[in-house]
Amino acid sequence: MTLLPAPAATGWDFPRSAAGVALLVEYAGARGVAADRVLLGTGLRAEDLGGEVTAAQELRVVRTLHGLLGEVGCDVGQRYRAATFGAFGFALLASRTVLDAMVVALRFIDLSYAFAIPRAALEGDRVVVTLDGAELPADVRRFLVERDASAVRTVLDSLVPGGVGAELTTDDGVARLEFAADQLDRPLPERSPERLELAARMCEDVVDGRRARTGLAQDVRVLITQRLPEGAPMLEVAAALALSERQFRRRLAAEGVGYRLLLDEVRSSLAHALHAGRATMPVAEVAARLGYADAAAYLHARRRWLDR
Repeated sequence: MTLLPAPAATGWDFPRSAAGVALLVEYAGARGVAADRVLLGTGLRAEDLGGEVTAAQELRVVRTLHGLLGEVGCDVGQRYRAATFGAFGFALLASRTVLDAMVVALRFIDLSYAFAIPRAALEGDRVVVTLDGAELPADVRRFLVERDASAVRTVLDSLVPGGVGAELTTDDGVARLEFAADQLDRPLPERSPERLELAARMCEDVVDGRRARTGLAQDVRVLITQRLPEGAPMLEVAAALALSERQFRRRLAAEGVGYRLLLDEVRSSLAHALHAGRATMPVAEVAARLGYADAAAYLHARRRWLDR
């Protein structure tokens, strides 16, 4: 019997906050592994982990961590807290009950760092959350399933005093979390309709931007954002995806979009966010953050966006 709605994302290949990678880097550091070693091959630097990353970039970090430290997924997962997930986590904490928090989690699951997507159902008087790693890369399947299941249990138990008593079992790339169904009605101590509304609105703003594009174009937008201060040269973005210029152009064309359009989308979106801030930012600084040579080039582009 289905208890909760299906998760908003069925696959793991979605952009995610760089905070997830930062947590992996922090864990590695506590085990004596330097950040630059963990980030090798991702194109990321420790000081740049404040925006978004592609799933492939986080997966590369996971593979490196797994290669260096082994099957530590469960240990890593125990380090996640609701607050680790930003607005998504705040929405969980502000929910009325455990059930409401789970509904929010499934609604915005692509704001998590999950690779093994959880599904929840009611079996008798038990809630069963299943994380199936069948679609995950075989070499890190166990790591990812155990990390994600451990994180789900840790966050669930942090919602209410004493936790919900979730029992975790894993077997052959599948994890199951079980707890008594009467736990669903427990009220959260930090529940607040006002804070929930605000956090949910913030979540919607983020997912609307992420879900606007799919496939290669989605990853290209993330990689452009990471490289904006240097102008986000197309060849660098293509190289980050291990594609030649010709392959890159052809695959974007197959999705009905060009690189220039994606670059404009990212720049116009960030420009709007920068100008919408409480403090007025000088035009020259906005131009520099968006990768323009000078303010005049930025203003010319801005007029072009407004004329569309």
